[in-house]
Amino acid sequence: MQQILVNQNAITETRMLEAKGEPLAPGQARLAIESFAVTSNNVTYAAAGFDIGYWQFFPTSENGWGIVPVWGSAKVVESRTDVLELGTRLYGFYPMASELVITPEKGAAGLVDAAAHRAKLPLIYNQYTPVKTAPASEDHLRALLQPLLATSYLIYDWLLDNDFFGAKQIIVGSASSKTGLGLCSYLAEAEARGVKIVGLTSAGNRAFVEGLGHCDTVLTYDQIDALDHVPSVYVDMSGNSTVKAKLHSTLKNQLKHSSAVGLSHWDQFTPTAPLDGPKPQFFFAPSQVAKRREEWGPGKIEAQITAAWKRIAASASDWMEVQVHDGVADAEEVYATLARGEADPKVGAIIRP
Repeated sequence: MQQILVNQNAITETRMLEAKGEPLAPGQARLAIESFAVTSNNVTYAAAGFDIGYWQFFPTSENGWGIVPVWGSAKVVESRTDVLELGTRLYGFYPMASELVITPEKGAAGLVDAAAHRAKLPLIYNQYTPVKTAPASEDHLRALLQPLLATSYLIYDWLLDNDFFGAKQIIVGSASSKTGLGLCSYLAEAEARGVKIVGLTSAGNRAFVEGLGHCDTVLTYDQIDALDHVPSVYVDMSGNSTVKAKLHSTLKNQLKHSSAVGLSHWDQFTPTAPLDGPKPQFFFAPSQVAKRREEWGPGKIEAQITAAWKRIAASASDWMEVQVHDGVADAEEVYATLARGEADPKVGAIIRP
């Protein structure tokens, strides 16, 4: 079995480990990972690995080194449980590796990994969904877009749930990211919306964001001073503390809410000084899922998320190039490129172990 390990204290550093697969215990199943996506989402998982617990999903025996979770598809190749038959294909949360052993159980939330070390981790990450054999392109789009656009839709739903905090404009940081462009797209869908959509991005990605057509205005990070001084919400996908500080100092009390979602600019995250305006609050997508499940019943928010991400995926070929890499080893450089902030936003990377 091959695993990609990431230095938990220097997350651009990686190495590959050849590990021996352990024999299955009763109740377990072995999954051969067929493909997984590597996106800026995975950089956030590494950057927030200790704070939110992402390092806990797939523990290693290597002190100081962890496995970054990824989204993808796998097939049951060995089973000592009646819950999963050989050949069953599952979409879900996997290690950056060639295989995973799970302890599957069926419950109200569907199929979950009931391994003891995952018991207290968020349910949404422990669920696995059976998927039929289909063209590989379907697996690739699902792995690349479903997790990111699910987060986009949940942010949109949370903003609606809070009446946009009384804002007149929603400012989306790192609008070139898939989560950022997804949020801009969902905001733009409303025919009679009362908020302006402002995309913030780098100079190099400005044309890409403008070409998507979802934002009313696209500004580069050095144009923050040009923001309208009206009640605003900032949704930060990058975690860049310099950008955040400039935006807060520009809008001050006109900023009604500041939300931290991603850490793609993890190396520029540490705040340098107290911020003007409201204290940023971390948006944790599983919390909004749990809230809607309680309010609407099981399956309702999941159905909305599925319909939403498929709307954007239908036109993905217009703005995303899927690049497929063969071999777990290729995940090292793909991940490191993202962690260094050097990835092309138009590219979606898939690894086939």
